[in-house]
Amino acid sequence: MNLRIETRNAFYIFLGATALALGIVLFLAPNKIATGGTPGMAILLSYLISFPIGSLMFLINLPLLLVSGKLLGKVFAIRSVIAILLTSLMIDLFSEILYLQALSHNTLLATLYGGITVGVGVGLILRGNASAGGTTIIARLVAARSHYKPGQVILAFDIFIIVASGVVFQDIECALWSMISIYATAKCIDMILTGTLSEKVVHIASSKADLLSQKIIEQLGQQGTILTGTGLHKNEEKTLIFVTVEARQIALLRDIIRNNDPDAFMVVMDAAEMLGRGHGV
Repeated sequence: MNLRIETRNAFYIFLGATALALGIVLFLAPNKIATGGTPGMAILLSYLISFPIGSLMFLINLPLLLVSGKLLGKVFAIRSVIAILLTSLMIDLFSEILYLQALSHNTLLATLYGGITVGVGVGLILRGNASAGGTTIIARLVAARSHYKPGQVILAFDIFIIVASGVVFQDIECALWSMISIYATAKCIDMILTGTLSEKVVHIASSKADLLSQKIIEQLGQQGTILTGTGLHKNEEKTLIFVTVEARQIALLRDIIRNNDPDAFMVVMDAAEMLGRGHGV
């Protein structure tokens, strides 16, 4: 076990648990807005039976962690127990002991800021190589024993929570606000895990690959890769340039192609994650 890596994981888990707890206590729970996963289930149950949200969250997650130890792996399961226990304790500390009040009772602000804060918290916990809640665990268990994908299972749970929030709070608008909150959470999780890359992935099909490569290096200073292959029609050779450039350089790259090979075909895609050559860790 690498001490430096585990220290970093612990730091991410602590920050994530704090953010997740604050998002629930300061924004979502006081305004009757549910979030996804077991925190959302805990918010709904707490409203029904008047029991602390943090304690309910831990009680929901504990049996799931116990039965899924083998699937998750011992080290990952231990980190997840710590993350969930820490989150549960902080939720009850902030709400039941420190009595922190909602920062806003404006539903729109609470929905967006609550979703963002929870998303940052969950994302940081995942960056710490731990699980933030039971729906992820259930999804992996179901996926391992069926043809359903984890993402489909998580989506099903989130839909259930959205519908249940409308029933429990007896207000359809609560369900609609919960849907927005879950969406904001998901986007923030993606941002934490993959970053906010400004680079674009560009594929260029050209009969003048050598010339375009030279111009790209000269004018953009970018390194790329030339790929060769066969088209769908037999014996049709294709040459493809693969390069990553910053979004602001796309216009210049387009001009390079137009001026040197007007018949070239260019496809531009977002770079979700990049590792190596100065990117990532």
